[in-house]
Amino acid sequence: MPCSREELEEREFNVLAPYAQRSAESYGRVHPENAPVWRTQFQRDRDRVIHSRAFRRLEYKTQVFLNGTGDHLRTRLTHTIEVAAITRNIARALRLNEDLAETIALAHDLGHPPFGHKGEAALDRLMRSHGGFDHNVHSLRIVESLEQKYPGFHGLNLSWEVREGLSKHVGHFALPGTPSTLNHRSPCLEAQVADVADEIAYYSHDLDDGLDSGLLSESALSKSVPIWKDAARDVRREHGKLPDECRRYFIIRCLIDNQVQDVVSTTEERLQRLKISSVQDVRENRSRLVSYSPSRKKQNQELRRYLYKNLYYNPKVHEPNLKAVRMLAELFDFFLHHPDEIGAQARRRMPQEGVHRSICDYLAGMTDRYAILEHQRLLEGLPQPPSP
Repeated sequence: MPCSREELEEREFNVLAPYAQRSAESYGRVHPENAPVWRTQFQRDRDRVIHSRAFRRLEYKTQVFLNGTGDHLRTRLTHTIEVAAITRNIARALRLNEDLAETIALAHDLGHPPFGHKGEAALDRLMRSHGGFDHNVHSLRIVESLEQKYPGFHGLNLSWEVREGLSKHVGHFALPGTPSTLNHRSPCLEAQVADVADEIAYYSHDLDDGLDSGLLSESALSKSVPIWKDAARDVRREHGKLPDECRRYFIIRCLIDNQVQDVVSTTEERLQRLKISSVQDVRENRSRLVSYSPSRKKQNQELRRYLYKNLYYNPKVHEPNLKAVRMLAELFDFFLHHPDEIGAQARRRMPQEGVHRSICDYLAGMTDRYAILEHQRLLEGLPQPPSP
């Protein structure tokens, strides 16, 4: 017999920890829909994210290096997949709802504009007098209204808990069934896990890309970054001398594994010490429960400072991204003076959203390569690219 939604929900009640978010106890969706037959509500959410156009566009958006710089360098999509994998591992270890945690991880960067964090900062400056721009807020905007593929509603109509996880701030969503007494100081543990997994993947894999590009070196890392030095020592003890690529892979693997173990053990200790016994307890807790130990947090801060100094602001990374960001600003100015040139969907939203927000939505949805091609077409007189 096929495994029904009811059976999957029963498994959640039998297996998950008492502070995990069960799909049968979701606060629901803005637009009521018939329940899925073979999936839980959070499995449905995950599938909707994966099948969205915004998710597919992540393949051509910058992570650190401008998209197209190297075949093995990470894009926003490969980063997202790696975050989802780490998220599932931590969620499973803590007996949380893996489907919910994975969905939040898969959707967490849907709102990123082209050209990475520098593109985000540029759009925020351009929108300073019109509400600003934040990729977390824009991720919500995408799943709530900008994706338009379902009859009867705009957006993906995701469940309350997924949207909570994407909000990245304390707040309420107006949904029928949400208790007015909900004292929402923190999001569910599944959202907190996805947030920490994002950081683990970000810095560990940026190290990998920095080494692969030749902008970072193992010898310099061993001298300046204790967390790298410790992992390299452990790999050398266990495996001896390894070929360069294999050694580097195993050091990164060791880094990630150590981070995951630290987060799981630290979080479990906090949950027990604070006597957390329900999702409500999690949301009422003032501080995040999913976290590193103090010593690991300090090491991560040292790694972060090193990466900013030696990778993110390395001229070979920084200057191409700055040039790309200037293209974004020039496109914004061009569309302000020629609003008829923006895409049809953004144009239709203009009467409700205003010119500036509609242009911002259009630019934020572009991939790196489409933004470059549009700049060439509109401002450099080169041939028109295919539609995004």
